[in-house]
Amino acid sequence: MKTQAKLIGPARFSVAVHTLAGLASNGGTLSSAMIAAQVHSHPTFLRRILATLASHNIVDTREGRDGGYTLRIPADQLTLSAIYLAIRIEQPIHDLPQPDGIQDSEKMNQRLSSIMKGAEQQVIDYLEQYTLADVIDDSDITKMPDR
Repeated sequence: MKTQAKLIGPARFSVAVHTLAGLASNGGTLSSAMIAAQVHSHPTFLRRILATLASHNIVDTREGRDGGYTLRIPADQLTLSAIYLAIRIEQPIHDLPQPDGIQDSEKMNQRLSSIMKGAEQQVIDYLEQYTLADVIDDSDITKMPDR
């Protein structure tokens, strides 16, 4: 019995990596409908991700009857950090009304923002060590060396 893989990290990132892995493995042009079926994603959600990847020159698009998407950057040169940075959505810290008794709400938001930026930079630095080819070639992550 096959177990279903669980998405790790933000859904946009996971779907983008799976999509790009499919394009790299295929080596040709795939339609968004074909990709959506492979990655079990809603076609509209997937097209938004593909449009973002295209705007960052990670995939090429071709319209028409034989249209679809192709990987623009070789899998062994495309870092996971480049994928993450292309599809991430910056979410500002919610600016809540200042509650009674908390005088420094703005300072707290600034500190929290700084901490979160530092944490995200560590994620980006870690993802920089891996390429799409690493994910494709060694899908058993337990075999991947610590970098």
